Amino acid sequence: MIKNKRILVTGGSGVIGRQLLSLLAEDNAEVLSIDREPLECVAPNVIKRGVRHIETDLAEASLEPIRDFAPQVVFHLAAGFERSSESPEFWYRNWQDNTLLSHRMVELAGQLPLLEVFVFASSYLIYSKELYMHEGMPGTARYLTESDTVGPRNVTGASKYYTERELQFVNDVVNPDLRCVNARIYRVFGRGSKDVVSRWIRMALDGQVAEVYNKENAFDFIYAADVAEGLYRLAYSQDAHGVVNLGSGVSTTIAQVLDILGAQLGMRYIDKGITERIERSGANLERLKVAVGWLPSVSVSEGIRRVIEYERAK
Repeated sequence: MIKNKRILVTGGSGVIGRQLLSLLAEDNAEVLSIDREPLECVAPNVIKRGVRHIETDLAEASLEPIRDFAPQVVFHLAAGFERSSESPEFWYRNWQDNTLLSHRMVELAGQLPLLEVFVFASSYLIYSKELYMHEGMPGTARYLTESDTVGPRNVTGASKYYTERELQFVNDVVNPDLRCVNARIYRVFGRGSKDVVSRWIRMALDGQVAEVYNKENAFDFIYAADVAEGLYRLAYSQDAHGVVNLGSGVSTTIAQVLDILGAQLGMRYIDKGITERIERSGANLERLKVAVGWLPSVSVSEGIRRVIEYERAK
C-alpha cells in the first residue's frame, strides 16, 4: 500500500514525473518532488494539490532534505539521456546525471530506516543489442523478456545496469526487507517531451519537413501517462519486485508512426534511407501483467493525438 505514505519522486519535473505526481496527489500522500528543473511551470496543478518541490541537483546537493523527509516510498526517475548518438560531452553528463546521482540515491536508500519500497526507472537499453538489431533487411521484432541476455547498448544502459546491481546489493546485504523494483522502460513519448515523436509533431505544426532515417526501425513506444501508472502500480503491488519490463507490448515501426502523423497532421518528410543497423524491439509484458494485473492501454495513435492536442494548445 502506498496511500497515506511519505513518497519521494526524483525527476518530478520530467515527462513521466509530472504524470506520476498527479496520480500520487490523488492518494492523500505526502509527496516530495526533487528535480533541478522547476515544477510549477510544467505541472502547476500538482503544486496546488499539495506536492512539495525542491529545485536542486541531486548529483551534487546535500541529501539531508531527503533524510529529514524520511520517505517510505521512493520513485527514482531522475536521469539524463542523449537523444541520438552519444557524444563525448554526454559521457560526463551520464556520469553525473545517471551513475553518480543514482549511486547517491541507492546509498541513501540503505540508510533510511523507514523506507519500504524503491522503484527505479531503468531501461531496456540494458539488454544485448544483438537480440534485436539486424543487418540489411529487418527481421521480425524481438519481444525481450527479463531473463534475456544483458549487454548494455551504450553508457546510459551501462549506468542503468550498474544501478540495478547496486540496488540488488542493498537489498541482499543491507536491508532484505526493502522491496526494490527495476522497471526497464522502453521508448517513452508524451506531452511536453523531447522525444522524436514530439519533435516531429512540433516540426509539422511549424510547417517544417523532417528528414527521416531508418524508418524500418521498430520500437516499443509507450505513452508517458502509461509509464507513470505502471510505476505507480509496481510500487503498490507486493507481488512486484526485481526486474520488470514496462512498455506497451507493441512494436511499432517508424514508418507506421509517420503514417499516423501524416493522417492526423499532414506531416511531410524526406526519406533518407537506411544508414545503420535496423532495430526491431518490443517488451514482453507477462511479468508485468502477473505482478500488477494491468497492462498499458494508450495506443501510439491515441498518444500522438493527445500530444498534438497539447502542442496546439501551447
